[in-house]
Amino acid sequence: MTSRDEAVDAVEKILRYIENENDGLREGVLDTPERVISSFEEIFSGYSENASDILDSTFNTEGFEGIVLLEGVEFHSTCEHHLQPFSGFAHIAYIPNKNIVGISKLARLLDMHSKRLQNQERITNSICDDIHKILSPKGCAVIIEAKHGCMRCRGVMKQNASMKTSTMKGEFKENSFIRNELFKLIN
Repeated sequence: MTSRDEAVDAVEKILRYIENENDGLREGVLDTPERVISSFEEIFSGYSENASDILDSTFNTEGFEGIVLLEGVEFHSTCEHHLQPFSGFAHIAYIPNKNIVGISKLARLLDMHSKRLQNQERITNSICDDIHKILSPKGCAVIIEAKHGCMRCRGVMKQNASMKTSTMKGEFKENSFIRNELFKLIN
């Protein structure tokens, strides 16, 4: 495993490469390697978490049988292909079977997955898979819309393009009436 000091040294080498400088770092970027690694520890903190701990406490549904929807939850992630940021919002829904979970837990699950090197499709699938596996709901759905730095800042440079992904399981996948109800709830 790479040490923190080795990671700081690697960032310094990248900065020297970017600035075409072999003799050392200029004053303005002298502390940048340390700051970059500190920011990476926060940005990529999702590797130190797991879904079962996040969704560990549940409550009885008390007869509730409808859709639970957490809508428009913002997130920020990093593309694993170009190390460029992408961000947007997610809609996370499930139909409880026996238990419900606090809504902040759904936002934390999104944060856990987005604070890893990612692609949008994996975040979408992983959240739905975790909810399905841990909560055993009658159905779950995740819809994500995001704008990607790798599209906006390099390559095709399409500033307004956004990507939407969705994954549905159980009732949301099998029952068009319930799926349409979900779409009507999302603004």
